Amino acid sequence: MTKKRAIKSIVFVVLLLIVGILLAFCKIDIPFTTSTYNGFINSIKLGLDVSGGVTAVYDARLADENSGIDLETAIESTKNRLESILAERGYTEATITTQQGNRIRVEVPDVEDPQEVFDLIGNPAMLSFKTTEDPNAESVITASDISNVEYDIQDGEHGVVLDFTSEGRQKFSDLTEELSASNGSVYVYLGTELFTTLTVQEHITDGSTFISGNMDTRTEAEEFALRIMSGTFSAELSLYESSVVSATLGMNAISTGLIAAIVGLILIFIFMAFMYRTFGLMADIALMFYVILVLFFLQAIPLVQLTLPGIAGIILSLGMAVDANIIIFERIKDEYKRGKRIPASVKGGFKRATAAILDSNITTLMVCVVLYLLGTGAIKGFAITLFIGIVVSMFTAIFVTRWLINICLAFNSTKETHYNLYREEGVNEVA
Repeated sequence: MTKKRAIKSIVFVVLLLIVGILLAFCKIDIPFTTSTYNGFINSIKLGLDVSGGVTAVYDARLADENSGIDLETAIESTKNRLESILAERGYTEATITTQQGNRIRVEVPDVEDPQEVFDLIGNPAMLSFKTTEDPNAESVITASDISNVEYDIQDGEHGVVLDFTSEGRQKFSDLTEELSASNGSVYVYLGTELFTTLTVQEHITDGSTFISGNMDTRTEAEEFALRIMSGTFSAELSLYESSVVSATLGMNAISTGLIAAIVGLILIFIFMAFMYRTFGLMADIALMFYVILVLFFLQAIPLVQLTLPGIAGIILSLGMAVDANIIIFERIKDEYKRGKRIPASVKGGFKRATAAILDSNITTLMVCVVLYLLGTGAIKGFAITLFIGIVVSMFTAIFVTRWLINICLAFNSTKETHYNLYREEGVNEVA
């Protein structure tokens, strides 16, 4: 690399680093709009133990023993229903997993009112349609025949629209066809209590119906819709254990983690600069790019939800990034001791170190994949952040550090003291 090209590269590196720092850490008001750019670090989704929230574990059993489905299928169906209900309620970051085979674990971060979540899941309204007022009569249509429930207002009345499954659609069509001839009635029950009575005046074939009852406001109707949705679970849930993490505790935890990361970075910068001089300084700059890239991927990848184990994974990957640079620099020292010139030592050092770095990091990446596939929520958080950190660390160590060192060699490729290189007397220099 010529000095002229190296100068251009230095300008590019400085500009890239400044832009990266601004994008990663700064909040910026976007001109001519009311929007604000929050930076990578403020856009990362936070997990339960960091942002605070609710953890609830439910025992699951079949809601209907005669339904013809097994418990595993019922649990998967219930998990999907739960995700839909929580998302509708605004808890888009909620995670729902299976635990010990017959339990469902629900984690909802950033919750202001934990009781609302417990009420939402644990207070289902088991809706059923009967053709008589007898609460013990057989139900013609049950909760399992309902696919979706949404708020609606018709003729000034607040209520909900029930959408039926394909099987429920046929049942409802047959029911309304039978009763429409005589203006018969359908009795809608919540559990064993009569909720409302519908007079059937026509044959309904579109697979949906509107019911109002005594709902005076939109809020009441939306709450009722959610209760009905929770009553359509294939598995009946009973609360096994629960815990609430305060937001204050979570923010204290992330503040402590950030302080630990910053202190660790500063110590690493000092150590690398002291031990390897110019090489160390280039590694420090590469580590700054590493931090920026990690923050970018943490906020860009949908799977990431930063937890305390996830923070531990980031700090561990930072150590592995430093380790990769140290391996490279020690290999360069070995090459120089054999009599090679500095540029040849750098080329040989990177060549020898790359294989070792790839071998060690790829095996760790394989472990991360296994942990993510087989682990629970906290372990998954650790695995995915460690995976991201290792991939970025390999890139910055093998490519960014080498690029920066080549820039330095354009200005000084002969003074070994600048790179803390030495060889014993009597060793002949080779090309």
